[in-house]
Amino acid sequence: MIRFDEIGERLKAYRLGRGLLAEDVAERLGISRAAVYRIEGGGVVKIETLERLAVLLETTVASLLGAGVEYYSSPVSYFERMRQVEEQADQVVAHFPPLSYLLTSDNYSAHLRQTLVEALPPHVEGGEAIEEIDAIIAILDDRKMARRRRRLSVVNFVNLLEIERWLKLGVVGRFDLPVAELGRRRLAARVEVEHLIGLIESEPMGVQIGLIEEALPNITFQLFRMAEKTLLGLSPFRLGGELPNIRSGIAMLTADEQPVRLYEEIADDLWRRALKGSEAAAMLRAALDRSAIAPRKQAPQLA
Repeated sequence: MIRFDEIGERLKAYRLGRGLLAEDVAERLGISRAAVYRIEGGGVVKIETLERLAVLLETTVASLLGAGVEYYSSPVSYFERMRQVEEQADQVVAHFPPLSYLLTSDNYSAHLRQTLVEALPPHVEGGEAIEEIDAIIAILDDRKMARRRRRLSVVNFVNLLEIERWLKLGVVGRFDLPVAELGRRRLAARVEVEHLIGLIESEPMGVQIGLIEEALPNITFQLFRMAEKTLLGLSPFRLGGELPNIRSGIAMLTADEQPVRLYEEIADDLWRRALKGSEAAAMLRAALDRSAIAPRKQAPQLA
């Protein structure tokens, strides 16, 4: 059965990734802006219109229909698609180093924005790139607020080695920062780890955190569990842990049975072996002690 609501969601994600307004799409296709919003809202759309939209949005009709795998070269498109799927999910199982953005503190977005801006390569012009970064931050914050509003169940795998590296490097987008600034960035990482420990110890409804002591694959994965199906998201985009990457790579989203089953097995195995509760909190506190970063009650101010 064709789900026109899901087609509309994919169209919006691809449109945002291309940096297009609804009126831009309407003008190029020779249709009304209202028609674009109607399609994105789940209205019936003709196959001929889908074909033209696929060309305009640089994707395929199959991806718009959700047949097989959805591919996203734009982080804006992928994070928007994640936001859409999470609105329908009952539970999200995430390995998104160093930790899921859904579980970060409210102060983290400002630090993340700073690292993404300073990680821009010299050949990238600031204007459009910074607009893209701001769009990503806005989507991430919408996702975080939606999780709290819906009390979405989140299972987050946190890698101890990634956390230790994060504490050593700090929340940075490049390495050539002054020593004093590096100290502030390491303190920002400590604040987030302390926030994570607080979540583990307070056990808020719907939040489960498993600490893994071994190295895990660099690619991030998320399972979006719904009543009727589970979607698997795989992404090369990184927001921390090491230098961030939102410039290159192809993310994908699929409901195909075999990859979903294989990643469900990985998640089940990781959860069985993960440290949880007081044991996980103790390991993270030991990592904080090893980092030799002096604690601070309030989050550090941006320079």
